[in-house]
Amino acid sequence: MRRFLRDNSLTLAFGLAFLLALTGQAVAGCADFNNRLATDGLQRVSFLAYLTSSDFAVDVAENWQSEYLQFFLFIFATVWLLQRGSPESKPLDQAGTESDRKQKIGRNAEDDSPRWAATRGWRTSLFSRSLGIVMAVLFVLSWTAQSIAGTAAYDEQQLRDLQDPIGWGQYVTSADFWSRTLQNWQSEFLAVASMAILSVYLRQRGSPESKPVGSPHDATGVEG
Repeated sequence: MRRFLRDNSLTLAFGLAFLLALTGQAVAGCADFNNRLATDGLQRVSFLAYLTSSDFAVDVAENWQSEYLQFFLFIFATVWLLQRGSPESKPLDQAGTESDRKQKIGRNAEDDSPRWAATRGWRTSLFSRSLGIVMAVLFVLSWTAQSIAGTAAYDEQQLRDLQDPIGWGQYVTSADFWSRTLQNWQSEFLAVASMAILSVYLRQRGSPESKPVGSPHDATGVEG
């Protein structure tokens, strides 16, 4: 068990942090939601009712979709785009999908390589892009969930204000939807750009997201 915890500590730590943050969001969100209901003269809802509400779903989904968009774009962009001096970038002479030899594909696969890396054909092609594809699918799913939950939440507010509800198509072209969406996207893009450029000049000893402390500023694709 100790070895399992050590070998998976990064995933387990962030998984636990996610659950704690999600719980905190649910508690605080429920309190805020009930405060707004009280202001409108409506009956408060239980914590369980809030967890199954469109208001909670849209708040969660809109954050998830922006995170998966960030990873999807970063994974594909770093195939071709470079940043001199950043450990987040490949070396400047290695832009592109790289050779089969470097990627250990087909006859270049080693004994412990994943099976689909050696089979060639569509399976190797799919496996070689599987990380980006899964991130793209998760983005689309969470974006869809956000749009559906957002429509329901928006229509609930419309009914409270004695106004007509709108459909999904109208909502995904509305200012409310894109305001919520773009405020998340811009923060993700800023975070990635900041990490790429700050890691050129700053260091974090022992982190693979940083270059070794003594590496020159223009060392590219070097991790600590």
